[in-house]
Amino acid sequence: MLKTLEKFEIGETGLIKKVEGEGRLRRRLFDMGVTPGAKVYLRKKAPLGDPLEITIRGYELSLRLSEAKLVVLEVEDKQ
Repeated sequence: MLKTLEKFEIGETGLIKKVEGEGRLRRRLFDMGVTPGAKVYLRKKAPLGDPLEITIRGYELSLRLSEAKLVVLEVEDKQ
């Protein structure tokens, strides 16, 4: 099942399928390692939902909600 990162629940894991957007914002996400094929784990959400804290490529990263809406992932089944 595909969904964007801002719709993930805490503890969900997924594989990035595509990064939408264009220009500087998309380049910034790529520079931070948010690229297709990377595995993402949603660690925390701020009380109002912005920002999100994820684990990607072995480090923690905070993303704004506007950035998270651009990241499309395939949800991994919980085991």
